[in-house]
Amino acid sequence: MTMTDKTRQDIPQHKPRPMVDLLVSILLPSIILMKFSGDQDLGASLALIVALAFPVTWGLFELIRYRKYNFIAILGVVSVFLTGGIGLLELDPQWLAVKEAGVPGLIGLAVLVSTRTRYPLIRTLLYNDRVLNVQRITQRLEERGAVEIFDLRLLRATYFLASTFFFSSVMNYILAKWIVVSPAGTAAFNEELGRMTLVSYPMIAIPTMVMMMAILFYLWRTIHGLTGLKMEEIVAQPADSKASEQS
Repeated sequence: MTMTDKTRQDIPQHKPRPMVDLLVSILLPSIILMKFSGDQDLGASLALIVALAFPVTWGLFELIRYRKYNFIAILGVVSVFLTGGIGLLELDPQWLAVKEAGVPGLIGLAVLVSTRTRYPLIRTLLYNDRVLNVQRITQRLEERGAVEIFDLRLLRATYFLASTFFFSSVMNYILAKWIVVSPAGTAAFNEELGRMTLVSYPMIAIPTMVMMMAILFYLWRTIHGLTGLKMEEIVAQPADSKASEQS
């Protein structure tokens, strides 16, 4: 066993925890902003700091614990810091709308630009070993001489993926302009920010997740059609299952 293999084994496997993510990144910050921003409670500035500390701490924990040093995770942490900066520096709320639109917009542009590089972001987000059995898929594509066709369809899926981020960008801007109208640094601004965070989940996050699932379904249909592999052969297996198969 090489040092590289040992290092990889020492890194804990990341397991999605959507309920924890929802609680830490959305529910708790929103409650603090809406209920504890008054002068008789934490005050506008301290409430904003406490609320944003939850997603920042959780995001940094994920980055350090699971070594997930990727562009999108880092951009998420930066986004929270920008939100805090706008509130604490008492900037025009217009900047919040720009920031809310800018973050997913930048990701969408990065997805498009990455198609011109050796490391397209769609492979990082969807077509990777954590989601799909890339090794088996690649082997079957090569056997059937379908690599070029698959690459073209993967490029099409990349455009679909970028469109989901652009959709999120437009919706974020509209939502921020509609809800957050009070001056930054006030209790009303914090309450509106908390309300926007809550509303953005059903209005933006869920439709975006549905679009992501549609892209995954498109990839599955493409892979199944070109390789003939079944669903259980396409989807990535847990590490324990792979180990038992190899033994």
